[in-house]
Amino acid sequence: MATIDIFPDIHGQIGKLRTALDDLGWHRRAAGWVHPEPERAIVFLGDFIDRGPENRAVIDLVRSLIDSGKARAIMGNHELNALHFHTVHPQTGQPLRDRSDKNLRQHKSFLNEFPLGAQDTREVLDWMRTLPLFIEEAGFRAVHACWRESSIDRVRALTGNGVLSEEQLIWAADRENELFHLTEEIAKGPEHKLPDGACFHDKDGTRRDAVRLQWWNSDAKTWREIAISVPDPDDLPDDPLPDTLQAQTYPKAGRPVFFGHYWLTGAPRLQAPNALCLDYSAGKDGPLATYELEAGDRTLTPERIRVHAAKS
Repeated sequence: MATIDIFPDIHGQIGKLRTALDDLGWHRRAAGWVHPEPERAIVFLGDFIDRGPENRAVIDLVRSLIDSGKARAIMGNHELNALHFHTVHPQTGQPLRDRSDKNLRQHKSFLNEFPLGAQDTREVLDWMRTLPLFIEEAGFRAVHACWRESSIDRVRALTGNGVLSEEQLIWAADRENELFHLTEEIAKGPEHKLPDGACFHDKDGTRRDAVRLQWWNSDAKTWREIAISVPDPDDLPDDPLPDTLQAQTYPKAGRPVFFGHYWLTGAPRLQAPNALCLDYSAGKDGPLATYELEAGDRTLTPERIRVHAAKS
């Protein structure tokens, strides 16, 4: 395996993507993309769209890298949401994702460039449908939000290669269907209900009785240690985790896994010796961070995280 550059969520920020590619030595020629290391490659972790203003430019650039044979990409939750937003159920005629004010706001920058029903929109959605939910190689794994072995294995059994068929895409929007829960976990991350009576208030002040989980944290022993995105962890019980939940965390012996999705801030760090989130809020004001995965690496090192400063 040659060196692989791992790219997280871009969210329509073409300037940040171009800067990172330039920093890493990637150049576009008439015949396609090249790098001084001929075998070097790229893996994109999804979420190419929404938030930022230049969805089309990002998609065109990513697709050109893929077409040059230099990159692969997986589906993020924003691509999954877009497919559901623009697809109507063949029986009810209703969109698979509600076109509510909240969802319209979230999807606005994409809709500005790709209106509902336009030919260009249909073409780019057809491309999104080809994206798998995960990539697994001998030396690494890539997923947008969560790698849980049982869920990945089940999706592999249902799809063969992690790519949803037209029928499966419809099932993935149905809360009563197994694929809904599998794709929600893989593309959006796992949640778990707190013990009876426990709750916390999120950043908007909303009362919640379920928490998002640091599925990569196999050392977590309590609810406070495994929760993420809780403004005040002291709101959570300091009770031991159920054995069944602790057993679902990513194993220390697992091959390196890369993911995005979580809008982290601050100095990039490893989540575990074999787990790394690269999403440092590049879709807003944060930098685009990438990782240079070398052949044969079984553990990760902070020294290979590259933070790309946006150029004015």
